[in-house]
Amino acid sequence: MTLPTLGLDIAKAKFDAALLYKDQLKQRTFPNDATGFRQLATWLTKAQATQVHACMEATGTYGEALAQFLYEAKHTVSVVNPVMVKGFAHSELLRTKTDKTDAALLARFCLKQNPRAWSPPLPEVRELQALLRRLESLNHMHQMETNRVSSGIASPIVEGSVQSTLEFLEQEIRKIKKHIHDHIEQHPELKRQRDLLVSIPGIGEQTAAMLLAEFRDILNFESAREMAAFAGLTPKHRQSGSSVHGKSRLDKMGAAHIRKALYMPAIVALRYNAVIQVFGERLRAAGKHSLVIIAAAMRKLIHLAYGVLKSGQAFDPDWATHKVGA
Repeated sequence: MTLPTLGLDIAKAKFDAALLYKDQLKQRTFPNDATGFRQLATWLTKAQATQVHACMEATGTYGEALAQFLYEAKHTVSVVNPVMVKGFAHSELLRTKTDKTDAALLARFCLKQNPRAWSPPLPEVRELQALLRRLESLNHMHQMETNRVSSGIASPIVEGSVQSTLEFLEQEIRKIKKHIHDHIEQHPELKRQRDLLVSIPGIGEQTAAMLLAEFRDILNFESAREMAAFAGLTPKHRQSGSSVHGKSRLDKMGAAHIRKALYMPAIVALRYNAVIQVFGERLRAAGKHSLVIIAAAMRKLIHLAYGVLKSGQAFDPDWATHKVGA
């Protein structure tokens, strides 16, 4: 029996829902909070859709609470790569793009593609995600205060306040980093996977923690390329016949914070990871721009991460040279 499909386009303050049931499409907008979730449940009950297959894009944190709510209510939930939905939209020749049309598109995508079901992360992974997001917020606040100092502060009182804030933030950052380290140490599987990841030159403890939190379970990905696509690190090519040869670009339809977190590790890897160093030199010799090379190194790091986690073996440059594609 095919379940009614529910497309969900998520924003920070609200979400648009599109229910596709018995060839009829019903749509409504709800606040993205506990009240909105209850309103959605009532709306589904009134529509006699007691069980649905809900589908949303994996584009950030705004949909996590709703996905958890629907999962606990015994609905099937899919959290899908935006690249897949974009490809489906192209297949439909869809030109209009609004929150409502996106929700309806997700409902049709869910009906036609029947994406695999999502399940919530394990409690220890959820805690790791929360710690890392707190660290990201603290780092952002620290950068803002540092920028104020760099731009010059005329008032000694304000300067003192900024310096005090910086000292406090630095203390909190150190505390959260220690919590992250201790949390991973306390969970054997997270520790095992962390140790595998840090065996890759260029990936340190913080990057490893981010990969474990954001990718959750390597078994959710069928290939390293799918894992890279989740982060928006797969190249998009433009070619038509013999006359159109556009530059290849990243299809940035995945998790932007993963790309941001991999930027510095990729630069380090280009200097100290033998596999990526050779790879980068080959791209340089081909005349590639430095940013293209860094993006390719980011993608290569994900391929290497997939390899060590999937195999359960620490990084081996000889193995990686033969097994990990560009």
